[in-house]
Amino acid sequence: MPLSLRHISHIRTSCNEIGAKSFRTRESCKLSVPKAVNDPKARKVPKTEEFLREHILELAPYSSIVPFDVLSEKLRRPTSDIVKLDANENPYGPPPEVFSALKNIEFPHIYPDPESRKLRGLLAQECRIPAENIMIGCGADELIDLVLRAILEPKDVLINTPPTFGMYEFDCSINNGVTVNVPRKPAPSFGIDVKSIKEAVLKNSAKILMLTSPNNPDGSVISREEIEELLELPCLVVLDEAYIEFYGDEHSFIQEVPKRQNLIVLRTFSKRAALAGLRVGYGVFPLRLIEYLWRMKQPYNVSVVAELAACAALSNPVYLEEVKNAIVMEREKMFKMMSSFSFLEPYKSQSNFILCRVTNGRAEELKSFLESDGIIVRYYNSPPELSGCIRVSVGLPEHTVRLKIVLMKYMEISGK
Repeated sequence: MPLSLRHISHIRTSCNEIGAKSFRTRESCKLSVPKAVNDPKARKVPKTEEFLREHILELAPYSSIVPFDVLSEKLRRPTSDIVKLDANENPYGPPPEVFSALKNIEFPHIYPDPESRKLRGLLAQECRIPAENIMIGCGADELIDLVLRAILEPKDVLINTPPTFGMYEFDCSINNGVTVNVPRKPAPSFGIDVKSIKEAVLKNSAKILMLTSPNNPDGSVISREEIEELLELPCLVVLDEAYIEFYGDEHSFIQEVPKRQNLIVLRTFSKRAALAGLRVGYGVFPLRLIEYLWRMKQPYNVSVVAELAACAALSNPVYLEEVKNAIVMEREKMFKMMSSFSFLEPYKSQSNFILCRVTNGRAEELKSFLESDGIIVRYYNSPPELSGCIRVSVGLPEHTVRLKIVLMKYMEISGK
């Protein structure tokens, strides 16, 4: 075993005792050194987990969705017969320009632009902000982790507002930070508790406050007045706007970022542009912060394919707007349909999904019944605020029809 501090402390104590004796007897201090120090063959290689950072050993894994092909094998159904409504993906797919661009890709053998200049330029035009404030990530998830690595020292505090996106607390744990949760108000509002958030930030000297609007998994939004009040706090406010298009771009804070020192806004191409499989997200940062993020960022984090697809998607704003409108319209139809079942209590949403409480029966049982008919939804057994709920992504009109048919079948069989 390698020497620990306890071993060293023991050796020093022994030396003092021997030294005192040798002073009295005029003998030299002869201290025996453990064999492990002198004989390399006697040293034992530590167990693999002993190389890991201590807090990583206690890290709980993130719960991800089942891949489409694995799901197909599990259900013994072709993917074409599965209605996948569990991950808030865009069922319409990306604009046709994306497929054309990928088909005609010219330089897959050349490393991508480490600064994603072309995509940042297009986003600067669309969002009407300077390109120098924008950074592209391999999904917004990468940027969340990058910010936390840049800001959090071990045991620094991040304020979270659950129930919300699980990656905030997960990434905080990876970076050895401490998450202080300020719960949202009960359903159906799921509103944030501004007073308690302010108290928690000041009490814990928190460095980061994570906010999401619209919020995942309930689709609630934070008012402009609430966000502005929280921006007065002495901490960095990270506002995740992954679903903002389904609420309305006029509610975004993205153009506020260059004017402020403590605001970050995150966006994604996964929902609006249906590029979830290619992993493209972006963030808008204060200049004094993005300077250091550029130093930390992996140089080739966004692939040639991902940037090419994102640029192609932005070239057809009409398609993106039509798809967004179709999803919002279908969301309202789906809400009305789910409200017609006495055993369901759907909550109003400003996103591309609907959270729904199963009021009569078990949510897990309903989820399994839907799955047996090829309809996949997200089921929650925790945290307590979500226990007994399912979350259903907005699909195509025919998906809503099929969902209704299976729900009616469930009602007849179970007698709900």
